[in-house]
Amino acid sequence: MPLINPEYELVHNWLLYVVVFAAAFSITLLLTPWARKVAVRLNAVDQPRARGMHKKAMPRMGGLAIFIGFMVAMGAATFVMEDFRSLEFAGFVVGAIIVVGLGMLDDMFNLPAKLKLFVQIIAALVVVFTGTQIDFIGWNLPDFFNYITIPVTVLWIVGMINAVNFIDGVDGLAAGVTSIASVFLMILCIMTGSPMAVIFAATLAGSCLGFLPRNFSPADVIMGDTGSTFLGYVLAVSSIMGVYKSYALLSVAIVGFALALPIVDTVYVTVKRILRGKSPMEADRGHLHHQLIDKGLSHKQTVLVMYTASIFAGGVALLIAVNDLRALIVGLVLLLVLISLFYAYRKRMNERNAEAGDKDDNDKQ
Repeated sequence: MPLINPEYELVHNWLLYVVVFAAAFSITLLLTPWARKVAVRLNAVDQPRARGMHKKAMPRMGGLAIFIGFMVAMGAATFVMEDFRSLEFAGFVVGAIIVVGLGMLDDMFNLPAKLKLFVQIIAALVVVFTGTQIDFIGWNLPDFFNYITIPVTVLWIVGMINAVNFIDGVDGLAAGVTSIASVFLMILCIMTGSPMAVIFAATLAGSCLGFLPRNFSPADVIMGDTGSTFLGYVLAVSSIMGVYKSYALLSVAIVGFALALPIVDTVYVTVKRILRGKSPMEADRGHLHHQLIDKGLSHKQTVLVMYTASIFAGGVALLIAVNDLRALIVGLVLLLVLISLFYAYRKRMNERNAEAGDKDDNDKQ
């Protein structure tokens, strides 16, 4: 059985993909200024703080525009595709409302981490019990795995919700990385023949790109938990619908690479905090974007580096999907070379800065 559908039948629906993408992009773009005003009225404003990246107060409920743009575009798709008139889609909508409602409250009142985790689990359970689950059937695994489908699916959804939330620390980062991941996920879902998941990914990409003009550095609005948790939620659900239900065990690697940046960042920060005896939910400057900035990169440079990493990771996912081992090896080698060059460049720049500092000190003496 081939890894992918060689005929890519869903390509014939390209007009629908374009329409939902354009609708989500346009609506989000138009509503972002309105969402900014709503954030100010509700006092959902991020105040300058030591760990933060902003030097001035920043409205942080811009994700409301992303949510509305996404849902309106998806609503239009229900008139075209029967798959959207199902219990599975209804469960997704209910879960999305729970996640976004929780995010709005958190943006206004800074809710406790445990309470947020509890509500996120409820949202994930709604999705699971309306038919969206990671299916281990056909993965050639022991029967034991069939009994842990529900907890694994809940863990994946809640994990992705918080993974995207964690990387939302620099202007334009979460929106840009999610749009990149959505495009690659859309291509993978086209390959597997999953129409609903393709629409999900295309619509999410449109919403993120519609928000990005007002969110890229220097931003005048940020998405807040309202947006970041919703993005993670959609990525999680669409990956289950479109890839985990179609590939065998290889789907773990495919989705892992397509969504690599938020996953790697979350695992890295979580393990680091646990080893230091801290709570995994405790905020700090341990994220990848914080470290790049602390090494001397500007906000824009940091975001562009992480965009590049996301594109390479998504490319690797596609190479795995088409089962081209030689191209995969070349891609991984190229990625390692680029990473090595980047660190060599940063090391040389740090040495030059140190030499310049020593020279200034000598001149003063």
